[in-house]
Parts: sequence; structure tokens; C-alpha cells
Amino acid sequence: MRYPQGGGLTDVERDARERIRRQAVTCFETDGKTREIAAMLRVSERSVERWRRQWREGGYAGVASKGSPGRPRLSEAQMVRLERELELGPLAHGWADQRWTLARVKAVIGRLFHVSYTVEGTWRLLRCYGWSWQQPPRRAIERDDDAVELWKREVWPRVRAPRRRTAVGWSSKTRPASL
Repeated sequence: MRYPQGGGLTDVERDARERIRRQAVTCFETDGKTREIAAMLRVSERSVERWRRQWREGGYAGVASKGSPGRPRLSEAQMVRLERELELGPLAHGWADQRWTLARVKAVIGRLFHVSYTVEGTWRLLRCYGWSWQQPPRRAIERDDDAVELWKREVWPRVRAPRRRTAVGWSSKTRPASL
């Protein structure tokens, strides 16, 4: 089930949903019809069919909620260790430069904890723990900031064209064609 804005069920809503599933199981045991059960519980017939199939295959435990599939799979201790490893920098983990990319963080998580994340899942995990997206500024190695400032101050004013002046209240649409 998908929810807008990335939301999900609260604990109260999850408990209410579990009560509905338990009521459905009670109806399955009395051999109730799918359409009647769906109307009584105010759910779709497809949900009732799915719950009935899960009940036949796994009993009451098969119908029980498995919880949110999107919860982080790293424990607090693992997250603390990951943060320590990230603070060591990419060089310590074998990369040639000092930039962490999501693909690199994903690889470190896989190596350390044998857990596979997608690149997007890695970003969500890091964001949950307060990490932010940053990109270092790209500057040429040969850049001379003093020379740039000197050029801006002395050369640029001479090079740039002066602004064209027009009479007050005139524009290209109101100016007479003879001018």
C-alpha cells in the first residue's frame, strides 16, 4: 500500500488494520463469502482474497502484518560504526579522492555489514541520520584568486560595453520610427 508524501500507518492505524484482518480470519473459519466479508469490513474483495490465501498457506500468522518493508536494516550500533568509517574518509577505504558518493557509501555498507542497499535507499538511510547532500566546489588547480580579483577590478570595467541610454519614457515600442 502506498501513501502520499512518503507517509505510512501510525501505530493506532496499524492496530486497527490488524483488527480487521483478525475479523476476516474469523469469517474465513465460518466459511464466509468473499463479497460479504469485504462489504462487512469495508475493504476491497481483492484484499479479502489475498488474506484468505495467506490464511490457507500460513494460518493466522500468515495473515498478520509483516511490518513496514522500508525500515532501516542497520542497527544503532551498526550506524555508529558506519559514521566512524565515513569520517575516516574515502582514502581509508581504497578510493583515490576524498569524495563520498552514494555508490561508495553503499559499497562500504555492503562490505562492513553484508547488507545490500540501493543508491536511493542509501540516501534515505543517511538522511534519516542527519547527513546532508553536499558537493565540493570545482576549481581549476591553476586558478590564481589574486589575478582574478585584479582582472575584475581593473580590466573588466574597461572591456565591458557602456549601457545604451534612451530618453525617459521611451521604449522600442513607443519610439518614433524616424529616430
